[in-house]
Amino acid sequence: MRSNYEKTEDNRDIFSEVYASIINGVICFFTILLIMIFPLIYNNSYIDILVFKYQFYWGCVVAMLGLCLILSIIMLVIDVSKNGGKRAKMFFSRLLPKNWRKTFCAADISVIIFWVILVISTLQSDYFYESFWGNEGRYSGLFLLTLYVATYFMISRFWKAKVWILDMFLISGMGVCYVGITDYFRMDILNFRYIIAPEHWDIFTSTIGNINFYTAYIAMILGVAAAWFAITKSKVRAIWCYLCMVVCFFAIIMGSSDNAYLALAALFTFLPLILFKSKTGIRRYLLMIATFGTVIQCIDFINQAHADTVIGLDGLFEILTNFNGLIYVVTGLWLAYIVVCLLSKNSKNWADPVGSVLVYGWIGFLSVSVLLVGFLMFDANVGGNAETYGALGKYLVFNDSWGTNRGYIWRKSFELYRDFKPMHKLFGHGADTFGILTVSKIGAEMPERFENAHNEYLQYFITIGPMGLIAYVTFLGSAVTRMWKSVETKPYIIGCCFAIICYITQAVVNISVPITSPIMWLLLSIGMAGCNKKDPALLTEQ
Repeated sequence: MRSNYEKTEDNRDIFSEVYASIINGVICFFTILLIMIFPLIYNNSYIDILVFKYQFYWGCVVAMLGLCLILSIIMLVIDVSKNGGKRAKMFFSRLLPKNWRKTFCAADISVIIFWVILVISTLQSDYFYESFWGNEGRYSGLFLLTLYVATYFMISRFWKAKVWILDMFLISGMGVCYVGITDYFRMDILNFRYIIAPEHWDIFTSTIGNINFYTAYIAMILGVAAAWFAITKSKVRAIWCYLCMVVCFFAIIMGSSDNAYLALAALFTFLPLILFKSKTGIRRYLLMIATFGTVIQCIDFINQAHADTVIGLDGLFEILTNFNGLIYVVTGLWLAYIVVCLLSKNSKNWADPVGSVLVYGWIGFLSVSVLLVGFLMFDANVGGNAETYGALGKYLVFNDSWGTNRGYIWRKSFELYRDFKPMHKLFGHGADTFGILTVSKIGAEMPERFENAHNEYLQYFITIGPMGLIAYVTFLGSAVTRMWKSVETKPYIIGCCFAIICYITQAVVNISVPITSPIMWLLLSIGMAGCNKKDPALLTEQ
């Protein structure tokens, strides 16, 4: 007689299914906590928001990993006693070098290499303790980065992807956006302002903290909502995502942070590569652009009507709102949308060659745009014609004051790297040790203390070396590529994909902190889980 743990008549392995279901439930529970509760939770206003969220995150992840480990040990004992450890042997056989190509994708291999380099960087660091914990920076040391990697493998490999998890992410995000928008009106509905200095009131917002972190988080919500809206075939889904997108447009603009420009540019730049293949895609892209313009116009009206109340805008958003012809541009976009809708109403779907022509045309347009920006920067910096470009000049001229002194710290970062020893030039001084290096090496001449490079990639370059940076960028690129290729069969993955694209773009001028980075790693893991699982129920989800 066959054991209950042997395969049944319908060819299902009951033992493996029960184990997978239990582990899946544990991962699902903690994923919900991190997706929904983590962004909203706080303790003592903004005073300890970074530490509190960091502790909440690592507490959840350690609890998840520990519980999964205990359950795995129990299942292993049962497997050994009932089936001679057959399933355990099958699992561990997949980790043998000969099976690596079947077991690991490019993103998996890259992130493993990234983690190994992190370990090497920490072990050879002159600041081992600080590199491990990241306590002299933003707690993004080896410990936290190891949890990111472990969570990635747990979710992408052992969690059964659920579409509704992104809906929960959007619901939570709407709460964060709501508080952020009310903060723009200085309403302070959470009563956070009383405990911080008045001069800091406008640079902290919602339940996220610093406006740079806030807009980085909103950029990921926007990536999910806008991309999902752009390709979904469900009317209900389209309405829900469109409303979320509109709220995100208001929130990210009212966040008044320069990194929002890059996130928005990435969204509007890369979406046409998917949308321009169909007339529906063209319509929705025009609708998105027209809606974005309308939101800017609405904010301009709000700023004029409540000038004494709102925080106000600066930078590129201020330039846009001050543009006298904005209302005409917005009107033109809506007219273009209406015309395209009328013309395509009774027309047949475009053939593939037509869609390809539009996509290649867009690529050509982007190429010309890049060359034009390059020329403007050359003319402003080398040609000395910065004044010709008016308010745009401060963005085109790269000097020490560029990007709120980012130009200065970036220049000093490369000067620091130039003096590194050979081993440190390869593997850096350890994760999140940038602040230690700047204080000890150039502290006397710094206008202010910089514990971070304000560029996530430069930060990794200095702290874990070019080897670590290459592994990290390869990991992100491989994951985005894999998700991009899965969009046709599992449309919801496009939300995760564009959330990552928006994050990695704004990271050029922003920092990695345990407030926003955990969400990026979670969304990436969720997207990869969808790519790795063949769930028929997801194939029809639009």
